[in-house]
Amino acid sequence: MPPRQFFQTISKSDDGVPGKRRLIAALVAMPGLMPALAHAQLAGDAAQPQRLDDAWSLRLSPQLEDHPNAPGQRPATFVLGDSATGTSGTDTAVKGSAELRQGTNVIKGDALHYDEDTDMADAYGNVVVNQSGTTFAGPEAHLKVEANEGFMSTPKYHFSVTGGSGSGERADLLDSERSVLTNGTYTACQCSSDPAWYIKGTEFDFDTGADEGVAHNSVLFFQNVPIFASPWFSFPLSGDRRSGLLPPTFSVSSTNGFELSMPYYFNIAPNRDLTLTPEIISKRGVFMQANYRYLSTNYSGTITGTFLPDDAITKTNRYALFIQHNQNFGNGFGGYIYYNKVSDNTYPEDLASPANQFLNGTQTLYQQEAGITYNNGPWSVLGRYQHWQTLSPSVAPYGREPELNVKYAKYNVGGFDYGMEADYSRFRITTADATEGDRVVFNPYVSYSLTGPGYFVTPKVQWHFADYNLSNIGNDVPTGTPKSFTESIPTFSFDTGLVFDRSVHLFGTDYIQTLEPRLYYVYTPYRNQEFAPLFDTADADFGLAEIFTPNTFVGNDRIADANRLTAALTTRFIDAASGDERARFVIAQQYYFTDQRVTLIPGESPDTGTAHSDLIAGMSLKIGGGFASETAFQYNADQGQLTKASVGFGYSPGPSRVLNVAYRYTRENSSTLDNQPINQILISAQWPFSHRVYAVGRFNYDLNGHKVVDGLLGMQYDADCWALGVGIQRYANGINTTGGNNSATRFLAQLTLKGLSNVDNGLVAAFKAGVPGYTQPPGQPPLPSRFTDYQ
Repeated sequence: MPPRQFFQTISKSDDGVPGKRRLIAALVAMPGLMPALAHAQLAGDAAQPQRLDDAWSLRLSPQLEDHPNAPGQRPATFVLGDSATGTSGTDTAVKGSAELRQGTNVIKGDALHYDEDTDMADAYGNVVVNQSGTTFAGPEAHLKVEANEGFMSTPKYHFSVTGGSGSGERADLLDSERSVLTNGTYTACQCSSDPAWYIKGTEFDFDTGADEGVAHNSVLFFQNVPIFASPWFSFPLSGDRRSGLLPPTFSVSSTNGFELSMPYYFNIAPNRDLTLTPEIISKRGVFMQANYRYLSTNYSGTITGTFLPDDAITKTNRYALFIQHNQNFGNGFGGYIYYNKVSDNTYPEDLASPANQFLNGTQTLYQQEAGITYNNGPWSVLGRYQHWQTLSPSVAPYGREPELNVKYAKYNVGGFDYGMEADYSRFRITTADATEGDRVVFNPYVSYSLTGPGYFVTPKVQWHFADYNLSNIGNDVPTGTPKSFTESIPTFSFDTGLVFDRSVHLFGTDYIQTLEPRLYYVYTPYRNQEFAPLFDTADADFGLAEIFTPNTFVGNDRIADANRLTAALTTRFIDAASGDERARFVIAQQYYFTDQRVTLIPGESPDTGTAHSDLIAGMSLKIGGGFASETAFQYNADQGQLTKASVGFGYSPGPSRVLNVAYRYTRENSSTLDNQPINQILISAQWPFSHRVYAVGRFNYDLNGHKVVDGLLGMQYDADCWALGVGIQRYANGINTTGGNNSATRFLAQLTLKGLSNVDNGLVAAFKAGVPGYTQPPGQPPLPSRFTDYQ
């Protein structure tokens, strides 16, 4: 019903009951509202209230929904107030709790005049304008209601959808989404006064539809202290990605000195973005980094490039390029590209991210590989070209230039599992005078499983065929090695086990305890393989997973002869109510009927005279209350000495509360660094001092060398709309180019203004890498629903 049909000429009077007049006005307006309500109603079962429980419980009402007007349909207009005067079809003036409503627009004030012909509303005194969730408050407002166009003087504003707010000398409303604020402020802090941070500028352009704000001639204040100024500053009105400057990052390190970066983010598309980061390194110069990311339904990837022209220390140009691309071609076909390259041997020590070095040491191998894959049912195919960039002092690995690998596997075909692997590889290496050539491998297998309640039996037969065609014979193989030769090696294994269980009651809780003995026998006859070069083969680790495999090597160049039996005993305690495994204990050992003769290095003396392997024992506990433990031991009973030990405890009673204690020991051998034992204790933790202050720390101490291997000490303060983190980190760079141990120290400080930007300069990454179980403090509290303060 058009507004002119319910605006009538009303004479001003004072009978002391303004509430009655507001009620009468609302009742008169009701017929005009009925079509909108009918349009908003749901149909069918969805329109009926849903009972929550029994007949006397509350009922769940259907959800509220917005229904826009049809094209060309003008929304109904309602004017309410304590007293009103006007002319039907022309204008209306109301005083006392004046209100005008039209669609999602609401105007409130002490007095209000509305002109129907021009759709112009003028409000005075404690004016509040609400446009689709955006609220402006001030002494007066002049608006074209349906067009959402007009201005207000000295307004305060609030975006209920995004949480932003501020004030200014004047606000010009352009439409339902765009507005311009003159000489004003903006903040995303959810507080009524004295925000922790705010932007002050001569003009703000807001676009809630595009989720973007632009400040002109602006200054960013934190705790009323200016920290950044710019003639033009773009920022998001919510946490969504927007193009613009990111907060600067600052750090100090012993290798590079002061480091200051100023990232700029380009939000190219919802599935593409680019970040350019110029960085000033006081000891080296200007370091540039670009990171491009893309994502689609069929492909994704990243491209990162760095460049440091004329390094002040090395007097050379330094650069790096990292490309990663994954492609889904459909019908089971896929592809990928991994290309990584750095300019020189010391680049990772000098310029790589310390967050990666913290746990992994300096990277000295860079993969350069491209491949095509196919997966369909039992078939799996890989074709690739692989090359490596190797930095000193690492030994270069072989590249596959190219490789074709085909796998086939079928399971439970009449109780049988069978399959095969076929592989062709051309091995190339950058090391001078090293053996190169082609290798063809064919590994078929068949097994049959008998299973029943509480037992399983699985015999298996597999064969290893290998054909070598060497193009170059180096000094890493015995003299007289032929250029072409073949190998044929069978292997028989027999795996069996039992499972017993019983009910037990411990510490007031019912458990199911299992007892699981297992025997694994493997027989492989001896075959002389000393002519085969080590293209992709090394010693396998010795642990609970490896002792139940037939080969003591990984790779296809060595198949160990074997006549041994592995015996293991496992017991578990399972919570009878939840099914959660609360404890596990396992002990295992291998028994040798004959000595192994095949060795990794030709001419190496094999181990003889040993009747059994080291004893392996392990334990895992999950008691409850956030406590967990993992422990493993490897013990040499013949020599009466501990070979390896790993003891770890974790305690996490709640969010942002975690304490980890671990001890690691490995007796010195050829695989340990500098043939020295590993004897380290590691403590890491995150713990709140209060509901806002969190401490983070990691301490890795070498008991033999009496030195700190790596360490981290930090603090985080989390306020409602900002967070501050500081940390000092000492990290190991592994082995440097001179063969010695290398380490570095850096200091990081990170200020996060919630609602403006969230970028990590490496501090949070270091916390996550250094403290297992670390969680970031809670972010900005969720925004209230738009119905919380519904106007």
